[in-house]
Formats: sequence, C-alpha cells, structure tokens
Amino acid sequence: MIDAGYVRHLGLSEVDAAAVRRAHAVHPVSDLQIEYSLISRAVEADVLPTLRELGIGLTAYGVLGRGLISGHWTAPGPGDSRASSPRFAAGNVEHNLALTDALRRVAESKGCTVAQLAIAWVAAQGQDIVPLVGARTRARLSEALPAADLILSADDLAEIEKAVPAGAARGDRYPSAFMDNLGVGN
Repeated sequence: MIDAGYVRHLGLSEVDAAAVRRAHAVHPVSDLQIEYSLISRAVEADVLPTLRELGIGLTAYGVLGRGLISGHWTAPGPGDSRASSPRFAAGNVEHNLALTDALRRVAESKGCTVAQLAIAWVAAQGQDIVPLVGARTRARLSEALPAADLILSADDLAEIEKAVPAGAARGDRYPSAFMDNLGVGN
C-alpha cells in the first residue's frame, strides 16, 4: 500500500521498543498509539526513549485511565465493563482512587480539575506526545479542552509526581489474557 502510494504515513499501536525498531527499519514510522497516563507509565522505560531516538511521535490514549483518574469516577455500576479490569477490582480500586484524591489536591491548588491536570501532565511530557481524550459527553469535552492551555511548572510536575509516583497504581490495565498480547505492561 505504501509502495502503491495509498499510504503516506505508517503508525503502530501497542507495541514494544523492539517492534518499533523492526518496523522503522522497513519503513519510517510516524507515530505510535499507546496507553500513557499518570497511572500507565511503562512506556517511559524503553518505548519513549526509542521513539525519541527515531523521531517518532506518540499518541497517548487512556490519559484518564478509563475515567479512574478523571476526578468523577467512584465505583463500577451494573454493566460497567471496567469492573473486569484489575485496576478497578476490589482492593485495587480503593488504592487507585486515593491516588486520584491526592491528584485532586494538586488540581485545586492550580485552580483546575483533576481531569485537566491529568491531561496537561501527559502533554507536558514532550512536544512529541499528543494526549487523546475520549470524552463521552459534551460536558466532559468542555472540561477537557482547557487542559490544552494549562501550563505546568517544574514545581507543579514535582507535586504531581509526589501525588502519583510512577508505578503507584495497583492492578494491570487489562485482564491478564489481554496483557499477554501487549508490547508494554503497565
């Protein structure tokens, strides 16, 4: 498709650094779509440095951890598919919501919402990263949009790191059967 001129840019989704390198050796890769948020930071170890070395952008999905760090979510109701996710399982969800509460204190000091702070944090990780926000309602979209104008200082980033340190979330981002098929963990 590339050779025939139908495809101009090649992107990948949910692969590890080795797969990025293999694909990039065949044809220049433009972007990698992968989960990246305050509670899903595995990409920072190998993937993000590889992308930067090769000049590849990152489209970050799941920046609000499927609503867990949006500041609005409290507990799974009937029919909520997140109930099957390890991060939302009993024992883990309480711990993870405590991380959201710590983030809420930072957000309040900045005069923004938890969701705005979480989105702005992802954007602040580099100009080569685009946070993808999956707002389900107009109200959530209206809340998310001001995050694009939120500037985080080095002190703000340090406070956010204290509130939600790398590796602080409990539970995998997907059930184990799905985690085995991903290039990167949590």
